[in-house]
Amino acid sequence: MCGIAGLADLSGRGRVDEDLLVRMTAVLAHRGPDGEGYHVDGPVGLGHRRLAIIDLATGAQPMASPDGRLWIVFNGEIYNFRELRRDLERRGGWSFQTASDTEVILAAYDAWGTACLRRLRGMFAFGLWDAARRRLLLARDRVGIKPLVYACHDSRLLFASEAKALLEDPALPRDLDWEALAEYLTFGYIGAPRTIFRAVRKLPPATYLLLDVASGRQSLHRYWDLEFRPDQRRSEAEWIEGLRHHLVDAVQSHLVADVPVGAFLSGGVDSSTVVALMARAQDRPVRTFSIGFDQADFDELAWAREVARRHGTDHYELVVKPDAMEALPRLVWQFDEPFADSSALPTYYVAKITREHVTVALSGDGGDENFAGYRRYARALALHRRLDGGPGRLARPLLALAARLMPGGARGQGYLALLGAPALERYLRMVTFQDDATLARLLGPEARRHLSPTVDRTAFVRLAERGRVEDFVSALQYVDVHTYLPEDILTKVDRTSMLVSLEARVPLLDHVLMEFLATMPSSLKLRDGRGKYVLKRLMADALPAAVLERPKMGFGVPLAAWFRGELREYAREVLLGRRAIERGLVARSAVERVLAEHAAGHDRSAVIWTLLCLEEWARRWLD
Repeated sequence: MCGIAGLADLSGRGRVDEDLLVRMTAVLAHRGPDGEGYHVDGPVGLGHRRLAIIDLATGAQPMASPDGRLWIVFNGEIYNFRELRRDLERRGGWSFQTASDTEVILAAYDAWGTACLRRLRGMFAFGLWDAARRRLLLARDRVGIKPLVYACHDSRLLFASEAKALLEDPALPRDLDWEALAEYLTFGYIGAPRTIFRAVRKLPPATYLLLDVASGRQSLHRYWDLEFRPDQRRSEAEWIEGLRHHLVDAVQSHLVADVPVGAFLSGGVDSSTVVALMARAQDRPVRTFSIGFDQADFDELAWAREVARRHGTDHYELVVKPDAMEALPRLVWQFDEPFADSSALPTYYVAKITREHVTVALSGDGGDENFAGYRRYARALALHRRLDGGPGRLARPLLALAARLMPGGARGQGYLALLGAPALERYLRMVTFQDDATLARLLGPEARRHLSPTVDRTAFVRLAERGRVEDFVSALQYVDVHTYLPEDILTKVDRTSMLVSLEARVPLLDHVLMEFLATMPSSLKLRDGRGKYVLKRLMADALPAAVLERPKMGFGVPLAAWFRGELREYAREVLLGRRAIERGLVARSAVERVLAEHAAGHDRSAVIWTLLCLEEWARRWLD
């Protein structure tokens, strides 16, 4: 796990700005505190900050091919690198100089070109300079576990793990992408390829960029997609055995490391599954890490302790207090753009205590997307069955018409609009923070000058059509795998863990496991209104019944109580302060109304947190 940076000069001047390269790399020191390195070859420069995980002795980067023709900076882990190395050694033509997975990528590219990406099993983002072809390859893993951003301006291309490295270039424009701001206020995150800065783009997951340095031509290519093709021929018992094999294989592959490995343990089914399989795979106690709160509705420590006792783990806990005034500015700096998932706070804290003991931690992220675990899947399926066939289909246009005839913001209007929407548009409404009317009220005078407060209601439909997904639940999973998973969940895990120099691995997002699960009928994932049916069947002998049977609890924080108590004045001071009002991104009247409604007992904590993150970001990155 590391931080990477680089730039290519396309002006024909012949040499990159080495001082800029050093600054870009230095600002990523938190991603790699164990070393740094640079390589400059005329118009191309590569920088690297290392967090040493594999091949501690000879794995330094940038790394070159034996003949010096290829150079790479790499962030991530390739879990099948030993198998690939054996294949490449049999093929011949490459003399390995290290024991690292980084060199395997170089050798694989030398053997197969960009087709090597389809052979890599793991999480990765890298920049590879092919001096013979005079081309730069930027690539990102299949589901977006590792980040990569880039910018093209002033006859050069810059790339890095985080946007803050690109912003070390004083000539890079800081103009806001106003559509990205609307997307943030709608979803709580900004999806690829956008960032909050118009000049900075995210390389989408499962995508590579090729830059011909001589001509300046660049092209984007997608090399993988998850295909949902349910196979109805296998029995339930056969599916369970197949799942057992793939889960064991995924977890075991993610244990490869030359440093201590632990696990996040929330007490939910996903992280508990990972811990149980880790305990079976190794002959020493798993080190597990959990956090809790002093409010029972948000505290999962009791269930985490049960799992820890069951599997004899070396268990560590922390009870979190609301210290957002300390943590939020740090997170705002780390995320580079507004990011409103409040579970970033507990994720940061659990990463922090974990890093005191280990360098690598496995998490259970991805289980909800793979096994249809979100409660909204069950709700969406129930509405789909009621409203998208038979008599319900006739009622839906009437519900939509009734919503349009009601005054904007009237009580019940949003629910009627949701019921009257087509199936995938209905799901989009379920996962948005605000509807168009609410968003319109939130926008301040400066924002109103640049954008109209509407959300593209067809985005999810186009996504599902691209994936040619026919099964309804599978279509929802496909949408989340391409939106919420990479842009919210994986962004949160990467940035918070890297802030404390911890490598977080996600075995449930192993692409081989995901491809297997995409062929599984959705009835084995979501049954009788409850998700993860087949996973719970499989893990019945390994996890406490209380963990398997309890209702799903999100990894959240008690924001509603905090904004009526310890954080009430902090929220008012930030959101109604002079800087926020003069900035004009959000309307003062809307902020006052939201705070008053929350104080009166209506839960507006999600909106308050969204606005807080935006204002704290603006203070750090705009002022």
